[in-house]
Amino acid sequence: MQRRTRSLALAGIIGALLAGSAVAPAAAAPATGAHGRPVTTDRTSPIEARRVDRVPTPRLDWYPCYDYAECATVRLPLDYDHPRGATTEIALLRVKARDQQNRIGSLFVNPGGPGGSGTSMALGAPQFLGDELLDRFDVVGVDPRGVASSEQVRCFATVGDQTRAYAGLNVAFPVTKAEEKAYVASSKAVGRGCSTTGRPLSGAMSTAEVARDMDVLRRAVGDRKLTYLGFSYGSVLGQYYANMFPDRVRALVVDGVLDPYAWLGKGKARDLLQEDRMRSAQGASRALREILVRCDAAGAESCPIAGGAAGKYELVAQRLRAKPLVIEDPDLGPFTVGYADFVAATMSALYDPYGYLQVAGLTAELLVLTEPAATAPARDRARAAVTRLAAEARQQARRYDFPYENGLETFLGVDCTDANHPKDAASWPARAAKADRRDPYFGRVWAWISSPCARDTWTVRDEDAYTGPFDRRTSAPVLVVGNYWDPATNYRGAVSSAALLPNSRLLSSDSWGHTAYGTSACATGAIDEYLIDGTLPARGTLCVGDAQPFAEVAGGQASDRVAASKSTLSDQSVPRRGEPKRLPPVVAPLPAVGTLTVR
Repeated sequence: MQRRTRSLALAGIIGALLAGSAVAPAAAAPATGAHGRPVTTDRTSPIEARRVDRVPTPRLDWYPCYDYAECATVRLPLDYDHPRGATTEIALLRVKARDQQNRIGSLFVNPGGPGGSGTSMALGAPQFLGDELLDRFDVVGVDPRGVASSEQVRCFATVGDQTRAYAGLNVAFPVTKAEEKAYVASSKAVGRGCSTTGRPLSGAMSTAEVARDMDVLRRAVGDRKLTYLGFSYGSVLGQYYANMFPDRVRALVVDGVLDPYAWLGKGKARDLLQEDRMRSAQGASRALREILVRCDAAGAESCPIAGGAAGKYELVAQRLRAKPLVIEDPDLGPFTVGYADFVAATMSALYDPYGYLQVAGLTAELLVLTEPAATAPARDRARAAVTRLAAEARQQARRYDFPYENGLETFLGVDCTDANHPKDAASWPARAAKADRRDPYFGRVWAWISSPCARDTWTVRDEDAYTGPFDRRTSAPVLVVGNYWDPATNYRGAVSSAALLPNSRLLSSDSWGHTAYGTSACATGAIDEYLIDGTLPARGTLCVGDAQPFAEVAGGQASDRVAASKSTLSDQSVPRRGEPKRLPPVVAPLPAVGTLTVR
Protein backbone atom coordinates (compact mmCIF):
# COMPACT_ATOMS: atom_id res chain seq x y z
CA MET A 1 0.00 0.00 0.00
CA GLN A 2 1.58 3.26 -1.11
CA ARG A 3 1.53 6.18 1.32
CA ARG A 4 2.50 9.75 0.81
CA THR A 5 4.25 11.69 3.58
CA ARG A 6 2.81 15.18 3.61
CA SER A 7 3.71 18.32 5.46
CA LEU A 8 1.82 19.73 8.37
CA ALA A 9 2.31 23.17 6.87
CA LEU A 10 -1.00 24.96 6.67
CA ALA A 11 0.52 28.36 5.97
CA GLY A 12 -2.01 30.93 4.87
CA ILE A 13 -5.02 28.92 6.04
CA ILE A 14 -6.79 30.89 8.73
CA GLY A 15 -10.10 30.44 10.48
CA ALA A 16 -12.74 27.98 9.27
CA LEU A 17 -15.49 25.81 10.64
CA LEU A 18 -16.05 22.10 11.22
CA ALA A 19 -18.36 19.26 10.29
CA GLY A 20 -19.18 15.58 10.34
CA SER A 21 -20.54 12.60 8.46
CA ALA A 22 -23.55 10.39 8.19
CA VAL A 23 -22.17 6.88 7.98
CA ALA A 24 -21.11 4.94 11.07
CA PRO A 25 -17.44 3.86 11.00
CA ALA A 26 -16.39 0.26 10.84
CA ALA A 27 -15.91 -1.09 14.34
CA ALA A 28 -12.38 -1.99 15.38
CA ALA A 29 -11.77 -5.56 16.49
CA PRO A 30 -12.28 -6.03 20.24
CA ALA A 31 -9.14 -6.14 22.41
CA THR A 32 -8.11 -9.65 23.39
CA GLY A 33 -6.07 -10.99 26.27
CA ALA A 34 -3.14 -13.42 26.27
CA HIS A 35 -5.43 -16.38 25.49
CA GLY A 36 -7.47 -14.67 22.81
CA ARG A 37 -10.43 -13.95 25.11
CA PRO A 38 -12.04 -10.50 24.86
CA VAL A 39 -10.83 -7.99 27.43
CA THR A 40 -13.53 -6.10 29.32
CA THR A 41 -13.77 -2.47 28.32
CA ASP A 42 -14.31 0.20 30.93
CA ARG A 43 -17.63 1.97 30.65
CA THR A 44 -18.54 5.62 30.50
CA SER A 45 -19.56 6.62 34.01
CA PRO A 46 -23.29 7.10 34.59
CA ILE A 47 -22.68 10.77 35.44
CA GLU A 48 -20.85 11.47 32.17
CA ALA A 49 -23.31 9.40 30.13
CA ARG A 50 -26.21 11.35 31.61
CA ARG A 51 -24.53 14.68 30.89
CA VAL A 52 -23.99 14.11 27.19
CA ASP A 53 -26.68 11.60 26.24
CA ARG A 54 -29.58 13.75 27.37
CA VAL A 55 -28.48 16.50 24.96
CA PRO A 56 -30.57 16.04 21.79
CA THR A 57 -28.47 15.12 18.76
CA PRO A 58 -27.80 18.44 17.01
CA ARG A 59 -28.86 18.88 13.41
CA LEU A 60 -25.85 20.14 11.47
CA ASP A 61 -26.95 22.52 8.72
CA TRP A 62 -23.94 22.13 6.46
CA TYR A 63 -23.25 24.73 3.81
CA PRO A 64 -20.44 24.96 1.19
CA CYS A 65 -17.39 26.98 2.27
CA TYR A 66 -13.78 27.59 1.19
CA ASP A 67 -14.40 26.05 -2.25
CA TYR A 68 -13.98 22.42 -1.18
CA ALA A 69 -15.24 22.21 2.42
CA GLU A 70 -18.50 22.35 4.32
CA CYS A 71 -19.17 24.44 7.42
CA ALA A 72 -21.71 24.47 10.20
CA THR A 73 -22.32 25.98 13.61
CA VAL A 74 -24.24 24.50 16.51
CA ARG A 75 -25.20 25.63 19.97
CA LEU A 76 -24.19 23.31 22.82
CA PRO A 77 -24.74 23.59 26.57
CA LEU A 78 -22.40 25.96 28.37
CA ASP A 79 -22.81 23.67 31.39
CA TYR A 80 -23.73 20.04 30.75
CA ASP A 81 -25.35 19.84 34.18
CA HIS A 82 -27.95 22.24 32.77
CA PRO A 83 -28.57 21.08 29.19
CA ARG A 84 -31.53 23.43 28.74
CA GLY A 85 -29.70 26.42 30.17
CA ALA A 86 -27.19 28.81 28.59
CA THR A 87 -25.44 27.70 25.40
CA THR A 88 -22.30 28.53 23.46
CA GLU A 89 -21.83 28.44 19.70
CA ILE A 90 -19.38 25.86 18.30
CA ALA A 91 -17.99 26.02 14.75
CA LEU A 92 -17.23 22.96 12.63
CA LEU A 93 -15.69 22.30 9.23
CA ARG A 94 -15.39 19.10 7.27
CA VAL A 95 -13.60 18.00 4.12
CA LYS A 96 -15.61 15.08 2.82
CA ALA A 97 -14.03 11.73 1.98
CA ARG A 98 -13.01 11.50 -1.66
CA ASP A 99 -14.27 7.91 -1.91
CA GLN A 100 -17.73 8.21 -0.40
CA GLN A 101 -18.65 4.67 -1.45
CA ASN A 102 -15.91 3.20 0.77
CA ARG A 103 -16.06 5.86 3.44
CA ILE A 104 -15.28 4.63 6.98
CA GLY A 105 -16.64 7.60 8.91
CA SER A 106 -15.35 10.87 10.33
CA LEU A 107 -11.84 11.63 11.51
CA PHE A 108 -11.84 14.36 14.16
CA VAL A 109 -8.60 16.36 14.26
CA ASN A 110 -7.20 18.81 16.79
CA PRO A 111 -3.94 20.78 16.36
CA GLY A 112 -3.21 21.60 20.00
CA GLY A 113 -2.42 24.93 21.58
CA PRO A 114 -4.57 24.95 23.60
CA GLY A 115 -6.40 27.50 21.52
CA GLY A 116 -5.55 26.05 18.11
CA SER A 117 -8.22 26.07 15.43
CA GLY A 118 -9.51 22.63 14.53
CA THR A 119 -11.44 24.05 11.60
CA SER A 120 -8.24 25.48 10.10
CA MET A 121 -6.54 22.12 10.53
CA ALA A 122 -9.40 20.27 8.82
CA LEU A 123 -9.36 22.81 5.99
CA GLY A 124 -5.66 22.06 5.51
CA ALA A 125 -6.15 18.29 5.55
CA PRO A 126 -5.44 17.86 1.80
CA GLN A 127 -2.01 19.39 2.36
CA PHE A 128 -0.85 17.19 5.23
CA LEU A 129 -2.89 13.99 5.59
CA GLY A 130 -2.13 10.79 3.69
CA ASP A 131 -4.18 9.88 0.63
CA GLU A 132 -5.80 6.85 2.28
CA LEU A 133 -7.15 9.01 5.10
CA LEU A 134 -8.44 11.60 2.64
CA ASP A 135 -10.12 8.85 0.60
CA ARG A 136 -11.80 7.06 3.50
CA PHE A 137 -12.67 9.72 6.09
CA ASP A 138 -14.59 12.94 6.30
CA VAL A 139 -11.98 15.07 8.08
CA VAL A 140 -13.74 17.06 10.79
CA GLY A 141 -12.30 19.98 12.71
CA VAL A 142 -13.97 21.67 15.67
CA ASP A 143 -12.97 25.04 17.06
CA PRO A 144 -13.15 24.39 20.81
CA ARG A 145 -15.42 26.63 22.84
CA GLY A 146 -14.00 30.13 23.14
CA VAL A 147 -11.65 29.63 20.18
CA ALA A 148 -11.40 31.04 16.64
CA SER A 149 -14.72 30.73 14.77
CA SER A 150 -16.60 29.40 17.78
CA GLU A 151 -18.05 31.94 20.21
CA GLN A 152 -14.93 33.72 21.42
CA VAL A 153 -13.84 34.23 24.97
CA ARG A 154 -13.19 37.91 25.68
CA CYS A 155 -11.49 38.90 28.93
CA PHE A 156 -11.66 42.67 28.49
CA ALA A 157 -14.46 45.04 27.58
CA THR A 158 -12.41 46.99 25.04
CA VAL A 159 -9.21 46.65 23.03
CA GLY A 160 -7.85 49.56 25.05
CA ASP A 161 -8.37 47.70 28.32
CA GLN A 162 -6.71 44.64 26.82
CA THR A 163 -3.75 46.65 25.52
CA ARG A 164 -3.10 48.20 28.93
CA ALA A 165 -3.36 44.82 30.67
CA TYR A 166 -1.02 43.14 28.19
CA ALA A 167 1.65 45.87 28.29
CA GLY A 168 4.22 43.85 30.24
CA LEU A 169 3.82 40.70 28.13
CA ASN A 170 5.36 42.10 24.96
CA VAL A 171 8.65 40.24 25.34
CA ALA A 172 9.49 36.67 24.47
CA PHE A 173 10.08 36.19 28.21
CA PRO A 174 11.33 38.59 30.88
CA VAL A 175 15.07 38.82 31.51
CA THR A 176 15.72 41.95 33.56
CA LYS A 177 14.21 42.72 36.98
CA ALA A 178 12.16 45.51 35.40
CA GLU A 179 10.80 43.15 32.76
CA GLU A 180 9.94 40.57 35.40
CA LYS A 181 8.07 43.17 37.48
CA ALA A 182 6.07 44.33 34.45
CA TYR A 183 5.37 40.75 33.39
CA VAL A 184 4.04 39.81 36.82
CA ALA A 185 1.81 42.91 36.89
CA SER A 186 0.36 42.11 33.47
CA SER A 187 -0.08 38.45 34.40
CA LYS A 188 -2.18 39.50 37.37
CA ALA A 189 -4.20 41.92 35.24
CA VAL A 190 -4.95 39.25 32.65
CA GLY A 191 -5.84 36.68 35.31
CA ARG A 192 -8.28 39.09 36.94
CA GLY A 193 -9.79 40.12 33.59
CA CYS A 194 -10.42 36.55 32.49
CA SER A 195 -11.87 35.69 35.91
CA THR A 196 -14.40 38.54 35.75
CA THR A 197 -15.14 40.04 32.33
CA GLY A 198 -14.28 36.74 30.64
CA ARG A 199 -16.97 34.84 32.51
CA PRO A 200 -18.96 32.71 32.11
CA LEU A 201 -17.19 31.30 29.05
CA SER A 202 -13.69 31.47 30.58
CA GLY A 203 -14.87 29.16 33.35
CA ALA A 204 -16.42 26.68 30.92
CA MET A 205 -13.44 26.05 28.61
CA SER A 206 -11.90 23.08 30.41
CA THR A 207 -10.73 20.10 28.38
CA ALA A 208 -13.54 18.05 29.88
CA GLU A 209 -16.15 20.39 28.39
CA VAL A 210 -14.50 20.16 24.97
CA ALA A 211 -14.44 16.35 25.26
CA ARG A 212 -18.18 16.43 26.03
CA ASP A 213 -18.77 18.66 23.01
CA MET A 214 -16.80 16.23 20.86
CA ASP A 215 -18.89 13.29 22.02
CA VAL A 216 -22.14 15.09 21.16
CA LEU A 217 -20.71 16.10 17.77
CA ARG A 218 -19.54 12.53 17.14
CA ARG A 219 -23.17 11.55 17.42
CA ALA A 220 -24.23 14.51 15.26
CA VAL A 221 -22.05 13.39 12.34
CA GLY A 222 -23.48 9.88 12.59
CA ASP A 223 -20.52 8.00 14.05
CA ARG A 224 -21.14 5.28 16.61
CA LYS A 225 -17.62 5.63 18.02
CA LEU A 226 -14.92 8.29 17.77
CA THR A 227 -11.96 8.28 15.38
CA TYR A 228 -9.49 10.96 16.46
CA LEU A 229 -6.05 12.36 15.62
CA GLY A 230 -4.72 14.94 18.08
CA PHE A 231 -1.40 16.75 18.20
CA SER A 232 0.44 18.38 21.11
CA TYR A 233 -2.19 19.72 23.57
CA GLY A 234 -4.61 17.78 21.37
CA SER A 235 -3.07 14.73 23.07
CA VAL A 236 -4.56 15.97 26.36
CA LEU A 237 -7.99 16.27 24.75
CA GLY A 238 -7.62 12.78 23.28
CA GLN A 239 -6.66 11.26 26.62
CA TYR A 240 -9.49 13.04 28.41
CA TYR A 241 -11.97 11.67 25.88
CA ALA A 242 -10.50 8.15 26.13
CA ASN A 243 -10.88 8.15 29.91
CA MET A 244 -14.24 9.92 30.12
CA PHE A 245 -15.83 7.85 27.31
CA PRO A 246 -13.68 4.68 27.16
CA ASP A 247 -16.34 2.53 25.45
CA ARG A 248 -16.90 5.08 22.66
CA VAL A 249 -13.47 4.88 20.99
CA ARG A 250 -13.05 3.40 17.48
CA ALA A 251 -9.44 4.53 16.93
CA LEU A 252 -7.57 7.25 18.77
CA VAL A 253 -4.07 8.61 18.05
CA VAL A 254 -2.21 11.17 20.15
CA ASP A 255 1.05 12.57 18.74
CA GLY A 256 3.36 14.85 20.74
CA VAL A 257 2.04 13.69 24.08
CA LEU A 258 1.58 15.45 27.42
CA ASP A 259 1.13 13.29 30.51
CA PRO A 260 -2.38 14.18 31.76
CA TYR A 261 -1.39 14.09 35.44
CA ALA A 262 1.57 16.38 34.74
CA TRP A 263 -0.75 18.70 32.82
CA LEU A 264 -3.32 18.73 35.61
CA GLY A 265 -1.21 18.79 38.78
CA LYS A 266 -2.88 16.92 41.65
CA GLY A 267 -2.04 16.79 45.35
CA LYS A 268 1.30 18.37 46.21
CA ALA A 269 2.01 18.84 42.51
CA ARG A 270 -0.69 21.54 42.34
CA ASP A 271 1.81 24.00 43.86
CA LEU A 272 4.48 23.26 41.25
CA LEU A 273 4.84 25.10 37.98
CA GLN A 274 3.24 23.19 35.16
CA GLU A 275 6.68 23.25 33.54
CA ASP A 276 8.17 21.57 36.61
CA ARG A 277 5.72 18.74 36.03
CA MET A 278 5.92 18.45 32.23
CA ARG A 279 9.56 19.42 31.61
CA SER A 280 9.06 20.78 28.10
CA ALA A 281 12.30 22.73 28.49
CA GLN A 282 14.20 19.50 29.09
CA GLY A 283 13.14 18.29 25.64
CA ALA A 284 14.17 21.59 24.04
CA SER A 285 17.55 21.65 25.79
CA ARG A 286 18.28 18.06 24.77
CA ALA A 287 17.43 18.84 21.16
CA LEU A 288 19.65 21.93 21.05
CA ARG A 289 22.59 20.13 22.66
CA GLU A 290 22.32 17.27 20.17
CA ILE A 291 22.19 19.66 17.21
CA LEU A 292 25.36 21.38 18.41
CA VAL A 293 27.12 18.04 18.93
CA ARG A 294 26.15 16.91 15.43
CA CYS A 295 27.26 20.27 14.05
CA ASP A 296 30.77 19.69 15.39
CA ALA A 297 30.81 16.15 14.03
CA ALA A 298 29.70 17.31 10.57
CA GLY A 299 32.41 19.94 10.28
CA ALA A 300 32.53 23.46 8.86
CA GLU A 301 31.47 22.45 5.33
CA SER A 302 28.07 21.41 6.68
CA CYS A 303 27.68 23.64 9.74
CA PRO A 304 28.90 27.26 9.92
CA ILE A 305 29.58 27.15 13.68
CA ALA A 306 31.35 23.77 13.76
CA GLY A 307 34.31 23.55 16.12
CA GLY A 308 33.05 24.28 19.61
CA ALA A 309 29.47 24.92 18.48
CA ALA A 310 28.04 24.80 22.01
CA GLY A 311 30.59 27.37 23.18
CA LYS A 312 29.78 29.66 20.26
CA TYR A 313 26.06 29.47 20.99
CA GLU A 314 26.71 30.29 24.64
CA LEU A 315 29.01 33.18 23.65
CA VAL A 316 26.25 34.76 21.56
CA ALA A 317 23.81 34.27 24.43
CA GLN A 318 26.20 35.93 26.91
CA ARG A 319 26.90 38.86 24.60
CA LEU A 320 23.20 39.53 23.95
CA ARG A 321 22.36 39.24 27.61
CA ALA A 322 25.05 41.80 28.45
CA LYS A 323 24.10 44.15 25.62
CA PRO A 324 21.19 43.67 23.21
CA LEU A 325 22.05 44.17 19.55
CA VAL A 326 20.45 47.16 17.81
CA ILE A 327 20.30 46.98 14.02
CA GLU A 328 19.44 50.11 12.05
CA ASP A 329 17.48 49.53 8.88
CA PRO A 330 16.93 52.55 6.58
CA ASP A 331 13.46 51.36 5.57
CA LEU A 332 12.08 49.70 8.69
CA GLY A 333 13.84 51.58 11.46
CA PRO A 334 15.78 50.06 14.37
CA PHE A 335 15.50 46.42 15.44
CA THR A 336 16.61 45.20 18.84
CA VAL A 337 17.74 41.59 19.18
CA GLY A 338 18.18 40.56 22.80
CA TYR A 339 18.91 37.37 24.67
CA ALA A 340 15.23 36.40 24.93
CA ASP A 341 14.74 36.97 21.20
CA PHE A 342 17.68 34.69 20.41
CA VAL A 343 16.39 31.91 22.66
CA ALA A 344 12.82 32.26 21.39
CA ALA A 345 14.01 32.15 17.77
CA THR A 346 15.99 29.02 18.60
CA MET A 347 12.98 27.31 20.11
CA SER A 348 10.80 28.30 17.19
CA ALA A 349 13.38 26.72 14.87
CA LEU A 350 13.42 23.54 16.94
CA TYR A 351 9.75 23.01 16.08
CA ASP A 352 10.76 22.36 12.47
CA PRO A 353 12.51 19.20 11.23
CA TYR A 354 15.01 21.40 9.39
CA GLY A 355 15.25 24.00 12.12
CA TYR A 356 18.84 23.05 12.83
CA LEU A 357 19.75 25.09 9.76
CA GLN A 358 18.35 28.26 11.29
CA VAL A 359 19.90 27.49 14.70
CA ALA A 360 23.34 27.23 13.11
CA GLY A 361 22.85 30.05 10.64
CA LEU A 362 21.43 32.57 13.08
CA THR A 363 24.11 31.80 15.66
CA ALA A 364 26.80 32.33 13.02
CA GLU A 365 25.35 35.68 11.93
CA LEU A 366 24.93 36.96 15.49
CA LEU A 367 28.44 35.82 16.34
CA VAL A 368 29.67 38.19 13.63
CA LEU A 369 27.38 41.08 14.60
CA THR A 370 28.39 40.93 18.28
CA GLU A 371 32.12 40.69 17.46
CA PRO A 372 33.75 44.16 17.47
CA ALA A 373 36.64 42.95 15.33
CA ALA A 374 34.44 41.54 12.54
CA THR A 375 35.18 42.84 9.04
CA ALA A 376 32.79 45.27 7.36
CA PRO A 377 31.77 42.86 4.53
CA ALA A 378 31.02 40.09 7.04
CA ARG A 379 28.99 42.47 9.20
CA ASP A 380 27.01 43.74 6.20
CA ARG A 381 26.11 40.22 5.10
CA ALA A 382 25.14 39.17 8.63
CA ARG A 383 23.15 42.36 9.19
CA ALA A 384 21.11 41.79 6.01
CA ALA A 385 20.28 38.21 7.01
CA VAL A 386 19.26 39.06 10.57
CA THR A 387 17.26 42.09 9.39
CA ARG A 388 15.18 39.82 7.15
CA LEU A 389 14.35 37.61 10.10
CA ALA A 390 13.61 40.58 12.34
CA ALA A 391 11.32 42.10 9.71
CA GLU A 392 9.38 38.84 9.49
CA ALA A 393 9.08 38.69 13.27
CA ARG A 394 7.83 42.28 13.39
CA GLN A 395 5.15 41.49 10.82
CA GLN A 396 4.00 38.48 12.83
CA ALA A 397 4.14 40.23 16.21
CA ARG A 398 0.85 40.78 18.01
CA ARG A 399 -0.27 44.39 17.99
CA TYR A 400 -3.08 45.04 20.43
CA ASP A 401 -5.20 47.19 18.19
CA PHE A 402 -8.42 46.59 16.27
CA PRO A 403 -10.02 44.13 15.99
CA TYR A 404 -10.06 42.42 19.37
CA GLU A 405 -7.71 39.40 19.18
CA ASN A 406 -8.04 36.73 21.85
CA GLY A 407 -5.28 34.21 21.05
CA LEU A 408 -3.65 34.50 24.47
CA GLU A 409 -7.00 34.30 26.22
CA THR A 410 -7.95 31.07 24.43
CA PHE A 411 -4.74 29.44 25.65
CA LEU A 412 -5.26 30.65 29.20
CA GLY A 413 -8.98 29.90 29.23
CA VAL A 414 -8.11 26.22 28.91
CA ASP A 415 -4.81 25.96 30.79
CA CYS A 416 -5.69 28.13 33.78
CA THR A 417 -9.19 26.74 34.18
CA ASP A 418 -8.11 23.14 33.58
CA ALA A 419 -4.89 22.76 35.54
CA ASN A 420 -3.53 23.69 38.95
CA HIS A 421 -0.81 26.33 39.27
CA PRO A 422 1.04 28.06 42.14
CA LYS A 423 -0.89 30.72 44.04
CA ASP A 424 1.13 33.94 43.63
CA ALA A 425 2.30 35.33 40.28
CA ALA A 426 5.07 37.15 42.17
CA SER A 427 6.72 33.75 42.77
CA TRP A 428 7.32 33.19 39.04
CA PRO A 429 10.71 35.00 38.74
CA ALA A 430 12.39 32.69 41.26
CA ARG A 431 10.60 29.63 39.90
CA ALA A 432 11.54 30.49 36.29
CA ALA A 433 15.17 31.08 37.25
CA LYS A 434 15.27 27.65 38.90
CA ALA A 435 13.76 26.05 35.79
CA ASP A 436 16.39 27.74 33.66
CA ARG A 437 19.24 26.45 35.81
CA ARG A 438 17.82 22.96 35.43
CA ASP A 439 17.20 23.19 31.67
CA PRO A 440 19.42 25.95 30.24
CA TYR A 441 18.02 28.58 27.88
CA PHE A 442 14.48 27.17 27.72
CA GLY A 443 13.45 26.86 31.37
CA ARG A 444 12.31 30.49 31.49
CA VAL A 445 10.48 30.25 28.17
CA TRP A 446 8.26 27.43 29.35
CA ALA A 447 7.96 28.60 32.95
CA TRP A 448 6.65 32.08 32.21
CA ILE A 449 3.83 31.14 29.85
CA SER A 450 1.61 30.05 32.75
CA SER A 451 2.13 33.08 35.01
CA PRO A 452 -1.40 34.51 34.39
CA CYS A 453 -2.72 31.21 35.83
CA ALA A 454 -1.60 31.98 39.41
CA ARG A 455 -4.48 30.86 41.61
CA ASP A 456 -4.73 34.09 43.59
CA THR A 457 -5.56 36.08 40.44
CA TRP A 458 -7.04 33.45 38.10
CA THR A 459 -9.98 32.51 40.28
CA VAL A 460 -12.56 31.23 37.78
CA ARG A 461 -12.81 27.43 37.74
CA ASP A 462 -14.92 24.74 36.10
CA GLU A 463 -16.62 22.70 38.80
CA ASP A 464 -17.10 19.90 36.28
CA ALA A 465 -13.48 19.70 35.12
CA TYR A 466 -12.20 16.13 34.81
CA THR A 467 -9.41 15.14 37.20
CA GLY A 468 -8.94 11.46 36.40
CA PRO A 469 -8.47 8.60 36.51
CA PHE A 470 -6.41 8.36 33.33
CA ASP A 471 -5.94 4.60 33.26
CA ARG A 472 -9.25 3.44 31.75
CA ARG A 473 -9.34 0.53 29.32
CA THR A 474 -10.73 1.76 26.00
CA SER A 475 -12.86 -0.17 23.52
CA ALA A 476 -10.08 0.19 20.92
CA PRO A 477 -6.36 0.78 21.46
CA VAL A 478 -4.91 4.24 21.87
CA LEU A 479 -1.82 4.79 19.70
CA VAL A 480 0.60 7.01 21.63
CA VAL A 481 3.30 8.63 19.47
CA GLY A 482 6.42 10.18 20.96
CA ASN A 483 9.28 12.00 19.24
CA TYR A 484 12.77 11.81 20.78
CA TRP A 485 13.76 15.40 19.96
CA ASP A 486 10.48 17.24 20.49
CA PRO A 487 11.13 20.72 22.00
CA ALA A 488 7.62 21.15 23.43
CA THR A 489 6.16 17.77 24.35
CA ASN A 490 8.96 15.88 26.06
CA TYR A 491 9.27 12.26 24.87
CA ARG A 492 8.91 11.07 28.44
CA GLY A 493 5.29 12.29 28.38
CA ALA A 494 4.49 9.72 25.69
CA VAL A 495 6.18 6.98 27.69
CA SER A 496 4.27 7.75 30.88
CA SER A 497 0.93 8.22 29.10
CA ALA A 498 1.28 4.88 27.34
CA ALA A 499 2.11 3.27 30.68
CA LEU A 500 -1.09 4.69 32.17
CA LEU A 501 -3.42 3.40 29.47
CA PRO A 502 -3.80 -0.41 29.67
CA ASN A 503 -5.03 -0.70 26.08
CA SER A 504 -2.40 1.41 24.32
CA ARG A 505 0.65 1.05 22.11
CA LEU A 506 3.70 3.35 22.17
CA LEU A 507 5.19 4.29 18.80
CA SER A 508 8.56 6.04 19.16
CA SER A 509 10.22 8.19 16.51
CA ASP A 510 13.79 9.44 16.29
CA SER A 511 12.46 12.58 14.61
CA TRP A 512 13.15 16.30 14.77
CA GLY A 513 10.61 19.04 15.21
CA HIS A 514 7.34 19.06 17.12
CA THR A 515 5.29 15.85 16.78
CA ALA A 516 6.11 12.96 14.44
CA TYR A 517 3.38 12.85 11.79
CA GLY A 518 4.75 14.16 8.50
CA THR A 519 8.39 13.97 9.64
CA SER A 520 8.85 10.28 8.86
CA ALA A 521 7.32 7.97 6.28
CA CYS A 522 7.47 5.25 8.93
CA ALA A 523 5.53 7.16 11.60
CA THR A 524 3.06 8.67 9.13
CA GLY A 525 2.36 5.29 7.55
CA ALA A 526 1.89 3.56 10.92
CA ILE A 527 -0.57 6.21 12.08
CA ASP A 528 -2.53 6.11 8.83
CA GLU A 529 -2.73 2.31 8.87
CA TYR A 530 -4.02 2.23 12.44
CA LEU A 531 -6.69 4.85 11.78
CA ILE A 532 -7.92 3.02 8.69
CA ASP A 533 -8.03 -0.62 9.77
CA GLY A 534 -6.98 -0.73 13.42
CA THR A 535 -3.61 -2.39 12.74
CA LEU A 536 -1.09 -1.34 15.39
CA PRO A 537 2.65 -1.09 14.80
CA ALA A 538 4.68 -3.87 16.42
CA ARG A 539 5.63 -3.36 20.05
CA GLY A 540 8.90 -1.48 20.40
CA THR A 541 8.73 0.06 16.92
CA LEU A 542 11.18 2.94 16.51
CA CYS A 543 10.78 5.09 13.41
CA VAL A 544 13.57 7.33 12.13
CA GLY A 545 12.87 10.88 10.99
CA ASP A 546 13.47 11.68 7.34
CA ALA A 547 15.48 14.76 8.34
CA GLN A 548 18.57 14.34 10.54
CA PRO A 549 20.77 17.33 11.43
CA PHE A 550 23.72 17.85 9.08
CA ALA A 551 23.32 14.41 7.52
CA GLU A 552 22.47 13.39 4.00
CA VAL A 553 18.75 13.93 3.48
CA ALA A 554 16.25 13.27 0.74
CA GLY A 555 16.48 15.90 -1.95
CA GLY A 556 20.10 16.90 -1.43
CA GLN A 557 23.02 17.21 0.95
CA ALA A 558 22.60 18.99 4.26
CA SER A 559 25.59 21.13 3.35
CA ASP A 560 23.65 22.52 0.39
CA ARG A 561 20.86 23.53 2.75
CA VAL A 562 23.29 25.16 5.17
CA ALA A 563 24.80 27.16 2.32
CA ALA A 564 21.30 28.32 1.42
CA SER A 565 20.58 29.24 5.02
CA LYS A 566 23.76 31.32 5.17
CA SER A 567 22.70 33.33 2.15
CA THR A 568 19.12 33.83 3.29
CA LEU A 569 18.06 32.86 6.76
CA SER A 570 14.53 33.96 6.00
CA ASP A 571 14.10 31.33 3.28
CA GLN A 572 13.18 28.57 5.73
CA SER A 573 9.53 28.71 4.73
CA VAL A 574 10.22 27.71 1.10
CA PRO A 575 9.37 24.02 0.56
CA ARG A 576 12.15 21.94 -0.94
CA ARG A 577 11.90 18.64 -2.75
CA GLY A 578 11.91 15.76 -0.31
CA GLU A 579 11.43 17.97 2.73
CA PRO A 580 8.91 16.75 5.33
CA LYS A 581 6.10 19.20 5.78
CA ARG A 582 5.87 21.39 8.80
CA LEU A 583 3.40 21.76 11.59
CA PRO A 584 0.36 23.96 11.18
CA PRO A 585 0.91 27.47 12.54
CA VAL A 586 -1.65 26.68 15.23
CA VAL A 587 0.68 23.98 16.55
CA ALA A 588 3.97 25.78 16.04
CA PRO A 589 5.26 28.25 18.63
CA LEU A 590 4.94 32.00 18.51
CA PRO A 591 8.14 33.48 19.90
CA ALA A 592 6.71 36.26 22.02
CA VAL A 593 4.51 35.39 24.96
CA GLY A 594 2.55 38.52 24.15
CA THR A 595 1.22 36.34 21.34
CA LEU A 596 2.12 33.36 23.53
CA THR A 597 4.39 30.43 22.99
CA VAL A 598 2.05 27.47 22.71
CA ARG A 599 2.46 23.73 22.96
